[in-house]
Amino acid sequence: MAGVLPSSSTLSLLASLNLPYQKPSYSSCFILSTRKRPLVQCKAKKKVSFTDQILDYIEGGPKLRKWYGAPELLPKDGTDVEEDDEFPEGEETRDAVLVTDGDSEMGQMVILSLIVKRARIKALVKDKRAALEAFGTYVESMAGDSRDKPFLRRALRGVCTVICPNEGFLSTVGSLKGVKHVILLSQLSVYKGANGIQALLKSNARKLAEQDESILVASGIPYTVIRAGLLQNSSGGTQGFSFEQGSSAKGTLSKEDAAFICVEAVDAVPQKGFIFEVVNGGEKVSDWKECLDRLMEKSEQQLQ
Repeated sequence: MAGVLPSSSTLSLLASLNLPYQKPSYSSCFILSTRKRPLVQCKAKKKVSFTDQILDYIEGGPKLRKWYGAPELLPKDGTDVEEDDEFPEGEETRDAVLVTDGDSEMGQMVILSLIVKRARIKALVKDKRAALEAFGTYVESMAGDSRDKPFLRRALRGVCTVICPNEGFLSTVGSLKGVKHVILLSQLSVYKGANGIQALLKSNARKLAEQDESILVASGIPYTVIRAGLLQNSSGGTQGFSFEQGSSAKGTLSKEDAAFICVEAVDAVPQKGFIFEVVNGGEKVSDWKECLDRLMEKSEQQLQ
């Protein structure tokens, strides 16, 4: 069977990811040569880029599917079997990460980083067929209205962590019952720092970001708010970082780095809430768990 081909939106995204990222645990020997690979340039004797790793993953076909333990075939009609709404909540295992707005640019970047970590992934998307074509069965894609309680209940089934890469989700949904950790990538500092016409253009986004943060803080669910600097299309994985207070209002952050940090935050679950700022800067981070634990401890001390 041929490998699952990515959609045009995914290829467009992948084309921008052209620098090495953290080396994943699997071998890069599963490389499928195709007739045309104009979007990615490879040079000999260099690390396989993050882009190539994902392209190899998506196009690798049966070998990668077998290695990952994924089903061999996609459903012929592009749909999956609807789960039973009456599944007893007490019997479910919560080990999945749900990515909201999964077919947005940031959503896809977060999903790709989760794929490299071999996480169990669920995603809320607008076009389920396109998501299946892009990510195959490695991502459980769900299309529907998140304001609809039965749909939201199905979407959250088995979910431990929710990652919100864009504003607007938390302010429109009801209960996130059963979720153990919510990660919000916030541009609120950027919106607050905007002036003139930019402030006017971003007024609605700012309102949604403020609502999201307020709802999250009041939810009682352990949360991590990543207040990032202005998100840019620059390459990630090569620059350092700065976590100084006030930096996100004026600094910038690579979108790739932002997605990567969201995924690293999955394993750093605070007792209550944790808010930190991050932009690209001079500090090199080799151990993200240690870095986030240190920032969390500092945040708790400031609240005392």
